[in-house]
Amino acid sequence: MRILSSVVIALSLFSSFAGAQMPSTISLMPVPAKVEAGSGQLVVDSLFTAASTGARDTRLEGGIARFLNDLSRQTGMPLTVRPSDAAHATLTIHAQGAGRKVQELGEDESYTLEINTAHATLTAPTALGALHGLQTFLQLVAPTPAGFAVPVVTIHDAPRFPWRGLLIDICRHFIPLDVMKRNLDGMAAVKMNVLHLHLSDNEGFRVESKRLPKLQEGSEGQYYTQAEVRELVAYARDRGIRVMPELEMPGHSRAIVVGYPELASEPGPYKAGRISQDEPALDVTQEKTYKFLDKLIGEMVQLFPDAYLHIGGDEVDDKPWSSNPKIQEFIRVHGMKNNRDLQAYFNQRLQKIVSKHGKVMMGWDEVLHPDLPKTVVVQSWRGQESLAAAARQGYRGLLSYGYYLDLIWPAARHYAVDPMSGGGASLTPEEQQRILGGEACMWSEYVTPETIDSRIWPRLAAIAERLWSPQNVTDPKSMYQRMDEISWRLGWLGLTHESNYVPMLRRLAGREDIAALRVLADVVEPTKDYTRKEVFPQPPVKSMPLNRLADAARPESRDAREFSELVNTYLQNDQQKSAAEEQIRFFLTAWEQNNASLQPLLDQSFLLAEDKPLSEDLSALAAAGLQALDALDKSQSLPDQWRTEQLAVVTRSNTARANLLLMVAPPIQKLIDAAAAHH
Repeated sequence: MRILSSVVIALSLFSSFAGAQMPSTISLMPVPAKVEAGSGQLVVDSLFTAASTGARDTRLEGGIARFLNDLSRQTGMPLTVRPSDAAHATLTIHAQGAGRKVQELGEDESYTLEINTAHATLTAPTALGALHGLQTFLQLVAPTPAGFAVPVVTIHDAPRFPWRGLLIDICRHFIPLDVMKRNLDGMAAVKMNVLHLHLSDNEGFRVESKRLPKLQEGSEGQYYTQAEVRELVAYARDRGIRVMPELEMPGHSRAIVVGYPELASEPGPYKAGRISQDEPALDVTQEKTYKFLDKLIGEMVQLFPDAYLHIGGDEVDDKPWSSNPKIQEFIRVHGMKNNRDLQAYFNQRLQKIVSKHGKVMMGWDEVLHPDLPKTVVVQSWRGQESLAAAARQGYRGLLSYGYYLDLIWPAARHYAVDPMSGGGASLTPEEQQRILGGEACMWSEYVTPETIDSRIWPRLAAIAERLWSPQNVTDPKSMYQRMDEISWRLGWLGLTHESNYVPMLRRLAGREDIAALRVLADVVEPTKDYTRKEVFPQPPVKSMPLNRLADAARPESRDAREFSELVNTYLQNDQQKSAAEEQIRFFLTAWEQNNASLQPLLDQSFLLAEDKPLSEDLSALAAAGLQALDALDKSQSLPDQWRTEQLAVVTRSNTARANLLLMVAPPIQKLIDAAAAHH
């Protein structure tokens, strides 16, 4: 715990800065702990150079080279990537100590960035902090009348939580290495430091095992070789990101029993995939199961040097245990009460195997049991109360509830979830230290390599800020302004959340002109939570094409968000009412007229036929909004029958069709209600 104590010290040094607000002229995400704006700017031109002093760290040297390449790409200027003379460099980076050979939880990630009109200095206790500071510098670069420049500023920064992660499920749909790498680049840009790899589930075992080669049998050739795993781990480490593997057990284990059916609680054979029969579960009463897991874990820890190994442990379907007389007899003979006790028995034995191989065991909420040692870390998908309960019992934990990106929630909803709110707010200071941070989750039932970036970004930046920035940084309006900016900046790293949008719409349309289709696409969002209809269950791993408008549409409609803000301004702010109304009418007129332009395209493409009702209702909603505005302007009342008819369209639009929601329906309903209130 020596390293974690250094984080506590660093955070206490910055605690006095928590109330400080970032100057409005500076846009950074996540918000630093303290920002002191100065006057003037440092020009960034083709003569810009960087030099490193202090401790030698190959990770930092590589980070500086990447920084210069990123800066060159961002500005379009050729820059000297070779290390410069520190005495004459534009930016001097000084790391006081080299980082650990294997990155550890709780290493000091703080940094100080000082920029004046002639020079910039970045200092940090470790290479990790220096890497974070370089990302901050990149976000500060902007075009000015004098050329590219960064503002004169002093930034003192450190993370609020030491664990800031992203889980990517590569099982439901396999995600290739190049996609993972560009997402690691994005994670580094917003200062996240853990990639949680969900490697095994019903749909496949996604990492090569040489000791147990049948594990890959159900993966249709879609898995990482051991060489690729080492490449990914090294790529992440170079960017200050740990990689933690998750091997799901004893449930979600179909991919294991496909190749090794003798480990299952019921006789096989088994096929991989999420299929409509009961979930299998490992038979945890037989010794050969533990010998198998000892062999598997012993091999996997050689690929993943991180100190933590996640064993899943969630959502165990115990029907196979209940229907197996031998297993029920085992429970009775060993004095257990039920299947829950049997899972606790399994976790205790598994923890000893994990510990034998030098790792700390981690699992989802369901693994929590008083008989487990306090070294076990709990990842909570159930909420802050569950996380707080674990902390009170002496267990460290992190929060994922509220951070499930695959639920397609708006960024503001994720942003409002804090590991220390709810049950966490009543913890003692000692118990609060057990809350390590949080992880966003990208489960991959509804994503492919083509769409995954758009489901992660830019909303992940809001979660990254929640886990890095002071707790009182909570303004969603500011968050959206800065998130919109960092979104396009992430494109320089190769992330495709914006660049894939137009090509996917053109595929749907089958032509270059997508103006009318984009009007509709810009105001719909995929259905929320786990309400998508047609994707699962399905026998094969990847049988359902994800190529509809629901796949191209963004998780959060910027047009709908801006329109909603305009309606609120129109209804609540008399001084800005006229300007807001002008923009509202612009939107409504375009939407009302769009259906006529879009219908021929909807008729021509089988991929778009299901979206016809959405286009028709967008036009009808817009017409109702314009009628409501006219009535409000003239202080006229509209008949009750009109309101009833329009609200029927609103209700229909608030219900998912073609796995899409018309997100402008709620603000248009406000206009309808306001017009009806004039009676």
